[in-house]
Amino acid sequence: MKNNTSPQDRNKNPASSPKRTAAAALDHNGTPLVPSADEVARRAYFAYLNDGSQPGRDEKHWLEAEAQLWAEIGHIHQVHN
Repeated sequence: MKNNTSPQDRNKNPASSPKRTAAAALDHNGTPLVPSADEVARRAYFAYLNDGSQPGRDEKHWLEAEAQLWAEIGHIHQVHN
């Protein structure tokens, strides 16, 4: 997939954001049961922007994004079972 961000936009992304990867487990409907690193990074980046693009909060944004996605996955899994 082509990266459509400008060099200026890429420089706004927290440089030291943790990169976590995991093989996505799927339920019987093919729904991912593990948030992908791309999903977490995207949500963390928007949290960074919404927080005023202040440096030094990358881990906070990452962990909050990850927790939100886990909560959403848990909710979806409960609804479908």
